[in-house]
Amino acid sequence: MEEGDKYGKELDLAVRIVHMACSLCQKVQQRLVSSSAEQVLAKDDDSPVTIADWSVQATVSWLLSEFLEGQNVSIVAEEDVQTLSKSDAADLLAAVVNSVNECLAEAPKYGLQCPRDALGTSKILEAISRCNSTGGPTGRHWVLDPVDGTLGFVRGDQYAVALALIEEGKLVLGVLGCPNYPMKKELLNYNHQRHQTMPKSLPPSDIWEKGCVMYARRGSGQAWMQPLIHRDTKFEWPNSARLIQVSPVDDPSLATFCEPVEKANSNHSFTAGLANSMGLKKKPMRVHSMVKYAAIARGDAEIFIKFARSGYKEKIWDHAAGVVIIEEAGGVVTDAGGRPLDFSRGLYLEGLDRGIIACSGLTLHDKIIGAVYASWDSSNL
Repeated sequence: MEEGDKYGKELDLAVRIVHMACSLCQKVQQRLVSSSAEQVLAKDDDSPVTIADWSVQATVSWLLSEFLEGQNVSIVAEEDVQTLSKSDAADLLAAVVNSVNECLAEAPKYGLQCPRDALGTSKILEAISRCNSTGGPTGRHWVLDPVDGTLGFVRGDQYAVALALIEEGKLVLGVLGCPNYPMKKELLNYNHQRHQTMPKSLPPSDIWEKGCVMYARRGSGQAWMQPLIHRDTKFEWPNSARLIQVSPVDDPSLATFCEPVEKANSNHSFTAGLANSMGLKKKPMRVHSMVKYAAIARGDAEIFIKFARSGYKEKIWDHAAGVVIIEEAGGVVTDAGGRPLDFSRGLYLEGLDRGIIACSGLTLHDKIIGAVYASWDSSNL
């Protein structure tokens, strides 16, 4: 990365931080799938939240504030401290404190300085609660999803750590950590099928064959991928990175399309009808989390379509990092009306026209938009 690059310092820091967060998640996930301990809670919308969610949020918040000193660091993130602050959550909080300090102690491995002393409970709660920005059209806001796809996470399946930066309402950089992303795309579907019957076991692929961090800076025309570092290897920037590009496939009959695993907040029947009308012949790749964006950016799939069920509002942290990475890798992301997603209006993607369409190029994108308009009147939305 050149010295003069705008946002170069921020991107460098964000990539190192996401690598650290992925390492934290891997350790928590290994403990989670090998124990029956109460390490998973339900949020108000019944989606699961784990020790990793709070630990990653605290770690990212502390590191951004520490290394961007002098800046008033504004962070939009998913979790709050209410549950952790309750008197009956002492064991949960202790586990979060332990995970955060274990992670920060490894900072030198990633070229960052660790805190002089272990962080106490109050500092960790403060770091989590600092992530209370609501974003908006002015200023600079970091957008974090500490564990995107928590359902995949607790099953030992796919999940992502997503960090993006928005300035004056525009996405300027995105970093996406995918700790279980297999280097062979065939294993994506294999893992999902396997975990439907064996949720307590980790994917069988060798540790060297999975896990990466993808990142991009707006306007660079480049997206990059690094493998996660394992065991005692040291983080090397940027030697270990390689360029990634979207797939050249523009024939719908040859295209692979992704859709969410969860049916709760997406309309599978409409996307199935759409896929059929476009002549998509391949079985959909159902993958948890923003790993779908990673699959398109890396050329492992061509299309991601998400039409939310009525009343569901898309949150900016579920898309921000993935959008900038796909676009810089040569892909296209819009709403169903063909308009760019608007990240300037707070916590939600307000004004979204029906759904989100991400794909590997303009030819496919135009065909999808046409199919949406043709299918819409007969849909069940």
